[in-house]
Amino acid sequence: MNYHQVTVEIKRECDISIARQEGKVLAREIGFNAVDQVRIKTVISELARNIYLYAGEGKIIVEAIRENHRAGIRVSAVDHGPGIQDINLALQSGYTSSGGLGAGLPGVQKLMDIFNVHTMLEVGTEVTAIKWCMQRLN
Repeated sequence: MNYHQVTVEIKRECDISIARQEGKVLAREIGFNAVDQVRIKTVISELARNIYLYAGEGKIIVEAIRENHRAGIRVSAVDHGPGIQDINLALQSGYTSSGGLGAGLPGVQKLMDIFNVHTMLEVGTEVTAIKWCMQRLN
């Protein structure tokens, strides 16, 4: 298995597609099934779109991880934007500040096994989400 990390700078809308595709390729290499590949692709899309819409620019880091005979993928979204004003509100299903469907962060949280958000106003936001592959390693 070829473990590695991919970083995609998010500066333009087309960078969202690049990040999404890179994440799907890595998820397939790790051994995720087709359904989980789509979940991971969706998570990357949501996080990259948040960077583009709210911070203007940032980066998506997708990396293969390994722990206790299991493989997984870690998706991190990092920006130096305005931060999230009310994180509890932003994590409520259905909440949107952009007029969208409101599936963003709550959706990411539901699709992944581990989810963390660190945000500071006028400093930026870092979201980290991990999904474990059901296939065990030797």
